[in-house]
Amino acid sequence: MPAFAPPSGNSLMFVGTATTVLRLGPFTLLTDPNFLHRGQWSYFGQGLFSRRRTEPALQPGELPPLTAVVLSHLHGDHFDRIASRELPRDIPVLTTEHAAKRLLRRGFHAPLPLPTWTRETFSDGDARLSVTSVPARHAPGPVRRLLPPVMGSVLEYRADAEADPLRIYLSGDTVIHDELRTIRDRFPDLDLAVVHLGGTRAFGVLVTLDHRGGVDLLNLLEPRRAVPVHFDDYGLFHSPVSNFLEEVRVRRPPAEVHLLQRGEYLSL
Repeated sequence: MPAFAPPSGNSLMFVGTATTVLRLGPFTLLTDPNFLHRGQWSYFGQGLFSRRRTEPALQPGELPPLTAVVLSHLHGDHFDRIASRELPRDIPVLTTEHAAKRLLRRGFHAPLPLPTWTRETFSDGDARLSVTSVPARHAPGPVRRLLPPVMGSVLEYRADAEADPLRIYLSGDTVIHDELRTIRDRFPDLDLAVVHLGGTRAFGVLVTLDHRGGVDLLNLLEPRRAVPVHFDDYGLFHSPVSNFLEEVRVRRPPAEVHLLQRGEYLSL
């Protein structure tokens, strides 16, 4: 039996790393599935390995039935060997074209590539859930070409055609760059931002947001609330979440920040 028992209503559960379970009406999404156990090694790509420091709150067998997986990019801390082995082969995986091609080779039947600004919509009765791919960059300058393409996502859930949308932004592993402003232009009213942190460096440059970049992103997009993820889980994450919380305290971005422990829920 699945161990997933969310509170009533819409919610986000933090599993660990960038893995969350989002319950939005009749829809359930899994993001960036990373189920490796504490002490196991992950291959990040480009010759980078790191041992996991934390234990995820769930394993695939404990998940509820899923509508889809939203995968920002294909790195080992976002789609690991346990996910590759144990997730259903017919589950839709909304991701980059780069990742979709590789998931097909792994035997997944329904990867759905989403180029930037394209959208996939799911329906259940009057309820609608759309997932829009939005700009993200894993690194600045020439280093970007050495890393896999990455996407951010905006989820829009409506309980019915007349309902106001619930909008959730998933940053993916990005650094600050000019195209992020276009997200604010198209989605000026974000209810929640799920912000990938960690301050990882590769080839001497920052390839994920550190504490300063995380607050820069909140100031840029102005979501009502924010949840930090992708911190402290691996030895390559050098910017601890405590630094981010202190940066929030000092700079006071417009978002209300919620730090979730693994296995905790945020009602949406």
